[in-house]
Amino acid sequence: MRDLTRIQRLDALPRLLSLAAGHTAQLLNISDLASPFQVSRPTIRNYMALLERIFLLELLPPWRSNCLSRLVKTPKMHIEDTGVACALLGLNAATLKKDRSVLGHLLETFVFQELRRQASGHVDEFRFHHFRDKDKTEVDIVIERGADEVAGVEVKASATIKQADFRGLRKLKIAAGKRFTSGVVLYDGESSVSFGDNLYAVPIRSLWESK
Repeated sequence: MRDLTRIQRLDALPRLLSLAAGHTAQLLNISDLASPFQVSRPTIRNYMALLERIFLLELLPPWRSNCLSRLVKTPKMHIEDTGVACALLGLNAATLKKDRSVLGHLLETFVFQELRRQASGHVDEFRFHHFRDKDKTEVDIVIERGADEVAGVEVKASATIKQADFRGLRKLKIAAGKRFTSGVVLYDGESSVSFGDNLYAVPIRSLWESK
């Protein structure tokens, strides 16, 4: 890191990474990240950029559509390795089972990184985003292929799925129009189920299990 840039407070970087791990899969908020440190927000922003350059953090840009002007323009932050995140936060399987909120954020990050990994070996180019509007309706991951195809992925740390879980995907479908190809809710269940209009509930394990 010293070779990449001049760091004023090198000791702050491990603490900042731990703090970022606790905010994975959430909208980037520089003020929240800067508050524990006696350094300015621009400095913290520079440190965040450095952590991106050494592949410890990744910022997921917002998806934009000309037909929906009320979209939130803030990127979402993901730590690059959920195992590292758990180590930094002192989490294990038992603690994750007790805290479903933390599990949900880490699971979303895990799914995002797994989708990125699989897309990297594909002949087509895929671009990844997140979707969120001013009403806090969101889709965890938006995938674009070329200029004509948009798909959405929502991640739920739950064994049951209901119609309300597709609210964000339905709004994405409206915004994307004819470009929308499908929307998937990945959940901790056993069966793949159609919810109509190219919307599906699919077990998370399908990401790594071959049929």
